[in-house]
Order: sequence, then structure tokens, then C-alpha cells
Amino acid sequence: MNLEQINNLFDNFGNFSVLVVGDVMIDSYLWGKVERISPEAPVPIITSTKRENRLGGAANVAMNLKYLGANPILGAVIGDDEKGRLFLKLMKKRALPTEGIVQSKHRMTTIKTRVISQNQHILRVDQEKTHELKGQIEELFIKQLEDILTTKKIHAVVFEDYDKGIITKKLIQRIVQLSIRKNIPTLVDPKKKNFLHYDNVSLFKPNLKEIGDGLKIDIEKGSNESLFDAAKILHNKGIKYIFVTLSERGVFISNAKKFASIPAEIRDIADVSGAGDTVISIASLCLASGIDMKNIAIISNLGGGLVCEKVGVVPIKKELLRKECIAYFNKNGKAH
Repeated sequence: MNLEQINNLFDNFGNFSVLVVGDVMIDSYLWGKVERISPEAPVPIITSTKRENRLGGAANVAMNLKYLGANPILGAVIGDDEKGRLFLKLMKKRALPTEGIVQSKHRMTTIKTRVISQNQHILRVDQEKTHELKGQIEELFIKQLEDILTTKKIHAVVFEDYDKGIITKKLIQRIVQLSIRKNIPTLVDPKKKNFLHYDNVSLFKPNLKEIGDGLKIDIEKGSNESLFDAAKILHNKGIKYIFVTLSERGVFISNAKKFASIPAEIRDIADVSGAGDTVISIASLCLASGIDMKNIAIISNLGGGLVCEKVGVVPIKKELLRKECIAYFNKNGKAH
């Protein structure tokens, strides 16, 4: 991509509205110091110095989209509880719309508490219920999503699936079918339970372990050909692009006919939390922009790498990513 194409791409992000559907949570960080070992058990005692609550899961994708200049709408079900009220407060603080949020007395708002000392994770505690949406609440939520897709101009739909029960097979089928009728691209960050239910989506983004587990096959480590053979199984389900994140090896992307492999940039990795959310956020805007398969992978990979340099689940800013893209394409002789 040349400089004009890069700037046009980033300048147009503000024209896009993206519906993010999926499991949301509060990422709570408890920062402290380890000063001694407990006399009660061989575990460290943390002297707490600070607590911070952040939007997590699908809400972090929405946050990433907002930081990139786009207009996210989050569709999720949370508990009608104290943590749910905290979640809505965090949404409003970040100026994110709450029209797609449904509260239910039959669910608990997920909160993941990470205990951190000297930039090292010591412990994580999860409070959640993961039963699948059913009956009246499932239908209410699906109709709310359908109403958003029908009444608003949506440019992409992202399914952010954490296997917490919000995304059901029925929901997937109805939202994908409606999106296809309205010519809206659909992207998926999958987990195991619904892995094979996302027929006919535009872009499917598992990591290497998820694609192997989801298809129940062994993928030869380091072999793009073996990975492409696995991707073909998903292409046969009508999926246009398979986009696999490979950690330190970078990313792989394919359509039914060819693949491309993009190596990771050398970075000082502080924390990989939230990198996948950043990648799918960027990919959704690139896909809505109509750029080619390889450049979707390159730009998304750059964003995922940038966020790994920061501690915690942190969204990436548009201008930082723009600068990184210009530097990358300059280095490769294509930004001028």
C-alpha cells in the first residue's frame, strides 16, 4: 500500500458502524507488591496498591473500534446485578452506546480479576455463569440484534465468542442470514463450542490451537501447507477468509485458492491479553473498507503486535497504528 492508500484507509474508519455481538466481561486488575510468603500456606502475600476495572471480551472489541475512530454498537446479555450496573457505568464512561445490552436476572455478569505484581500476573479469579441463552431471553436478544441490523446502517458484524453462552447456534444462523441479505460482512473470533456453526461468514479468526481443536485434527507445526489443508475444510463451509493467529510466528490468511503468511515484527512483549480483540477489530474495518486479503492480515498483525507491548487489556489508538503501518510499508518499499 502507498501512503495515500494508507491515509485513505484510516481516514475512512470514522464512516463505519460495526455491530459487535458476544460475551462481555469486566477485566478487573488488582495491582500490588509481593513482600513476603504467607505463614498459612506457601503462597505470596500481596499488599494491594490499586484496583482498576476495564471493559473486557466483546466490550474490548467495541473499545478498540472506538479508539480506531469507528462507531461500535455492542450486543450482549449481562446480569441484572451489581457487576452489571458497573459494566453499564463503564460503557457510559467510555461513551459507548448501551442500546444493544440486555440485562437478565438469570445471568451473572462475568468478572475476571487479575492480581499483578511488578508487571507479572500472579493469579486470576473468574466469577461467571456460562449456561446457554434459551427461550424468551434468547429470542428477545436475537430480535434486538435484528432490529439494529434493520434500522441502522451497519458495515460489519463481529461475533466475539468466549463460550460463555451468549452466542447460540440459533443466533448465529439468524444474524448471519440477515447480514448476507443486507450484504454486510461478518467476522468471527471463535471458541470450541460453536466452532463448526459459522457457515458462510466472511472472515473466521481462530488461533492455531483453536483451529486444530475445533476441527479435531493435528496441524504440522510450522507448516503453512498443513494449515491450508485445515483451512480448506472451513472454506468448504462457505467461509471466505480463514485468518489464523500464530503467536510469535505472525499470522496466516487464506481464501479457497491461496494463502499468505505474515511474520510477526520483533517486539518487547509485555502481555498478550486482548491482542486477539485488537486483531479482529482492525480486520473488521479493513474488510469493510474492501482492501485485499494480504493487507488485511498485515495491518491487523501490526495492531496485535503493538497491543502486546502494553500490560493488560488495552485498546490501540488509530494514529499509533497509522504510524506503524506507514513505517512497515516504507520498510518494504511500498509507502511513498
